[in-house]
Amino acid sequence: MFDAVIIEKSADGAQAVHVGPVDDARLPDGDVTVSVEWSTLNYKDALAITGRGPIVRQFPMVPGIDFAGVVESSSRADLPPGTRVVLNGWGVGERWWGGLAGRARVKGEWLVKLPDAFTTRQAMAIGTAGYTAMLCVMALERQGLTPAQGPVLVTGAAGGVGSVAVMLLARLGYHVAAVTGRPEEEDYLRGLGAAEILPRSDFSSPGRPLEKARWAGAVDVAGGVVLANICAAMLPEGVVTACGLAAGMDFPATVAPFILRGVTLVGIDSVMCPQPRRLEAWRRLAELIDPEKLEAMVNEIALADVPQTAAALLDGGVRGRVVVRAP
Repeated sequence: MFDAVIIEKSADGAQAVHVGPVDDARLPDGDVTVSVEWSTLNYKDALAITGRGPIVRQFPMVPGIDFAGVVESSSRADLPPGTRVVLNGWGVGERWWGGLAGRARVKGEWLVKLPDAFTTRQAMAIGTAGYTAMLCVMALERQGLTPAQGPVLVTGAAGGVGSVAVMLLARLGYHVAAVTGRPEEEDYLRGLGAAEILPRSDFSSPGRPLEKARWAGAVDVAGGVVLANICAAMLPEGVVTACGLAAGMDFPATVAPFILRGVTLVGIDSVMCPQPRRLEAWRRLAELIDPEKLEAMVNEIALADVPQTAAALLDGGVRGRVVVRAP
C-alpha cells in the first residue's frame, strides 16, 4: 500500500479528489517501479486537481506530471534498483498515473538518471517548471541569441517557470526584465537576478500590430494578448519562446512582427520532448542552478496539502515552486 492523491469522476460527471491509501495492485503496467521521494505541484496539476481544465483523460487518476525518487524494481539493465531518477511529462498525471503518490510505475524510457549535482528534493524544486525554463533558454540559444543583443523578457516571473527562467538567464549574463502581476514580489525577483520589474498590466490589453522595439528575447508562459504584445515589441531578429497559456489559448496577433522585423516564435513542448534534449536540459541545469537561489523559491508541503494548494496556485497565491513530500 502507498498513499496518493486520487481524482475520481462519478457517473454524473462530478469530480472528487481525496488523499488516501492505494493498493500496489492498482498501479499501471510498466517496466520500472519507483519509490517516489518528492513530487511537485505544477500549473497543469492544479488544473487537473481542481477540475478547472480538461487535463485528466481517464479516471481514476493519480495526478502529478513529475517526480523524483529511487528505482525499487526494474526489468531494465540500464535502470537497476537503487538508481536515482527523475520524470517529466510523457502524459503522466494525464493518461498515466503520476507522481503525487508514494510509488509510481512507468515505462523506463520516460526516466532520466538524476545528475549527481542534485538531491531528489532539488530535482523537484526544479521540476517540470524548471526543466521547461531550461528548454526555453536552450531554444533562445539555438536561434543565436546572446546577452549582447539586448534584454530578455520573462512573463509570469514569480511563478515556477518564470522564477527559474529569471535565474538561468541572469546567470548566463542576460539583462532580464521580469513581468509580474504581484509587485510585492520585487525583492524576490531581484534576488533571482532580475534587472527590472514590469507590471503585467503593461501587456494585458490589446495593443498595436507593432510596438516600440525593446526585447531581444522572451520567455512567455501566458499566451493570449500577452504573447501578442510581446511579439509586437521585439527587436529585429528577436526570439520568443512560448510555453504556457495562463492568459489564454488564443493568439490575437498579426504577421507584422514576423515579416517586418524577422521575429521568431518558438513553441516549447516539454511533455513529449525527445530524450536527448531532456538529457541536455538536465545537464545544463546541473551547471547553472544556484542551490541557494533555488531553495529561496521553494514552498514545501505534504501530500495532504495538495488539494487546497492547487486552488491557491491557480488563484495566484503561490510564489515559486511547490515541492511535495512523499508520504
